[in-house]
Amino acid sequence: MKGWSFIGLVCVLLISGCVQVQEIPSPEEQAKMKCIELCKKSEIDLSNGPCLSDDNPEWDVNNWVCDVAHSPREAVDNLPENQCRAFREGKARHFVEVNPNCEFIKAV
Repeated sequence: MKGWSFIGLVCVLLISGCVQVQEIPSPEEQAKMKCIELCKKSEIDLSNGPCLSDDNPEWDVNNWVCDVAHSPREAVDNLPENQCRAFREGKARHFVEVNPNCEFIKAV
């Protein structure tokens, strides 16, 4: 009967909420949160729509880049020097865009 006592205790803990299962954010959500964080910490001029993830040791979201852009897009956003090199070169397949005020635009 000891096995049933253990199972009963586990059920009580799960029902009571004492054991919480923490959800791990999706890679997209991780990239979005990290991009906004990097943007807010950035001390560079964001008006030209720079890439924040290229060569940034704080960027640790695999296969994603963080780019500043305008919404609606401006010509400066389409200049290769303002786009993420890792995305242009195919090293990353997804990107997060935030505006110069660090507000989320989109994730693709």
